[in-house]
Amino acid sequence: MVKFYVALLLSFLVSSSLAKGLPALIPSPPQLAASSYLLVDANSGKVIVESNADQRLPPASLTKMMTGYIASAEITKQTISAEDMVPISVKAWRMKGSKMFIREGTSVPVRELLKGVIIQSGNDASVALAEFIAGDEMAFSEIMNQQAQLLGMTQTEFKNSTGWPAEGHLTTARDLTILAARLIKDFPDHYALYSQKEFTYNDITQLNRNGLLWRDASVDGLKTGWTEEAGYCLVASAQKNGMRLVSVVMGAKSERAREQETQKLLSYGFRYYETHTLYEMGQVVNSSQLWAGLEKYFDLVVEDDIILTVPRGERDLLEVSIEVDKNIVAPVIAGQSYGVLNIKKGDELLIQRNIVAAKDVDSAGFLLRLWDLIILFFRGLLGFS
Repeated sequence: MVKFYVALLLSFLVSSSLAKGLPALIPSPPQLAASSYLLVDANSGKVIVESNADQRLPPASLTKMMTGYIASAEITKQTISAEDMVPISVKAWRMKGSKMFIREGTSVPVRELLKGVIIQSGNDASVALAEFIAGDEMAFSEIMNQQAQLLGMTQTEFKNSTGWPAEGHLTTARDLTILAARLIKDFPDHYALYSQKEFTYNDITQLNRNGLLWRDASVDGLKTGWTEEAGYCLVASAQKNGMRLVSVVMGAKSERAREQETQKLLSYGFRYYETHTLYEMGQVVNSSQLWAGLEKYFDLVVEDDIILTVPRGERDLLEVSIEVDKNIVAPVIAGQSYGVLNIKKGDELLIQRNIVAAKDVDSAGFLLRLWDLIILFFRGLLGFS
């Protein structure tokens, strides 16, 4: 295929004190006292810091992020309602560990149980929701595993809804960032619960175990966890100047340590990196010549937002090139790819995305179509591109 290249240099203002055109000076990432950790940008997916991110570890109550995700999905699909009354079983009532303090034989609204899972980390609330949605907790764990696979959490296996120690109940820091990012994106209304600092049920007020909600105004979620085997864990998300980061710390030595190590990650990410939406979904990036069509040119657009996280101050180093077939013949089909958009920094290809036709363009009438095809034929013979 004959292609032409349109090189476009992105000329943006540099928001740092670095000299224009020079690469940013980035120190080495922090080394944390934890078994596994990971820092990513939730919107671009850029991994900023990682260590043992694919090591399968017990997640403790971080498990409840998936329990909350499935409950939110069921509410959104209207298979259950937030106002549905959930009967509390003996099993739910007898759950040990962190509790919402629901009572056997009573009924509790789904919305209250969801708060109990997210804010109070209630094992009893988690089991009650699992039984209501799937009939029993074992069936619910099957749903959890199916959902994990759909989200791309390929190294995760759940055995229960709570994170209570169980053989084979494992996940990774990388899988947890996938879950956190999707929870934030898919259910923004329910995600607001993760920033709620306290919840009162049955005349008992309990504080959210995520201490960063009090210490860092940029932090608005997500979930803590602890068991003797898992150690102290924390999945956190923070937003600053339009940039959202998700961090995972697993296997820290104390509550204080998991918060301190998390703050190291978040501070590093916000200080040395920045995230930009370079193109928005449907934005026209090229107007390409069309042969034998009712129109002489047609627009090519990006299919999704193109978001990139780069070292702070390096946005002006990005170079965009567009590759399009020069001899496109009608008809054109909306949504079909007719080229690619590349974003590079120096010799490094950062992003490559298909660019697609913005709308259908039909073929021209017989005479005009014949004329254009004749021109294309002789251009080919003469070696014109």
